[in-house]
Amino acid sequence: MYLVTVLGNMLIILSVSSDSHLHTPMYFFLSNLSLADIGFTSTTIPKMIVDIQTHSRVITYVGCLTQMFIFVFFGCLDNLLLAVMAYDRFVAICHPLYYPVIMNPQLCGLMILVSLFISLLVSQLHILIVSQLTFFTDVEIPHFFCDPSQLFNLACFEIPTSNILIYFAAAIFGGVPASGIIFSYYKIVSSTLRVSSTGGKYRAFSTCGSHLSVVCLFYGTGLGVYLSSAVSHSPRKGAVASVIYTAVTPMLNPFIYSLRNRDIKRAMQRLLNRTA
Repeated sequence: MYLVTVLGNMLIILSVSSDSHLHTPMYFFLSNLSLADIGFTSTTIPKMIVDIQTHSRVITYVGCLTQMFIFVFFGCLDNLLLAVMAYDRFVAICHPLYYPVIMNPQLCGLMILVSLFISLLVSQLHILIVSQLTFFTDVEIPHFFCDPSQLFNLACFEIPTSNILIYFAAAIFGGVPASGIIFSYYKIVSSTLRVSSTGGKYRAFSTCGSHLSVVCLFYGTGLGVYLSSAVSHSPRKGAVASVIYTAVTPMLNPFIYSLRNRDIKRAMQRLLNRTA
């Protein structure tokens, strides 16, 4: 599963970079999303595979903080990139004549840099809060990776300010991108419904079908992890839900974009023929 995730996302990155026809904002953001997916799943799955093979489930305090930092960083980056891609589709469908002017290379690069900076800020905030907590020695984490929520539950005592900060950060850096995605698709649907021809409506919806599928998969599994941990107190069920969120979702993204996108399929075919 991990190899399929890495190879699938790497194939998208190589296809976009090797085909000049795909040097557009939409595929530029897609290649960055694939890179973020590789980092996101590489944070947890290789360590889990090593633990299974060696029958050792030990991680140091520094290693746990490092894993949590990288996990939060790439998770937040995934979230922001999906919002950026939704804005790209909004401009392409609602303002097609101004699309080359608005989505210029400078703005696209700035969006990526801002997303990286915000993700770095959020992950650093998690590290600062967790480092203020006190834990017993030889604590057992009922999970296959250092999930921030599990670390808060294992602390010797709760810090109300820390909980408030975490929920505030989640509401801002998680809710704002989600709101941006919802608003973008609201405008897209409103603009598309005003198109008289059926073919025009189909073309408009087909250009954002892959992105919408990935958004539903990302937020759907994330919401499932949250609800399963809130409703059920079984660590096993929470771990299973987290596997779907951290491993299955990044693995399915390349299939969604390659199966529903003719340009990506043609670019992949040319890349494979060239290497063969």
